[in-house]
Amino acid sequence: MITINCIKYGESQEPIPYTPYPGELGKKIHQQVSLKFWQDWLAQQTMIINENHFSPIDPDHRKIIEKKMVEFLFEGKDVKPQGYAPD
Repeated sequence: MITINCIKYGESQEPIPYTPYPGELGKKIHQQVSLKFWQDWLAQQTMIINENHFSPIDPDHRKIIEKKMVEFLFEGKDVKPQGYAPD
């Protein structure tokens, strides 16, 4: 089985089986982010979209979502929406 060294979870992690994002950023994610960490991001992304009433087809919303993705995956930032409280 092929594994990667994930920037969050370390060595011997299952890779994402596809390039999850276009361009150079997608290549970087594919090389450095494990499937588990990517799934963590997808949960955060869903929360961001829902709490902020974002539309993924709106270019301005996509820019914000991409910025949050980079902050979460590569800068270790908490990207939960301000005031978010789970039900």
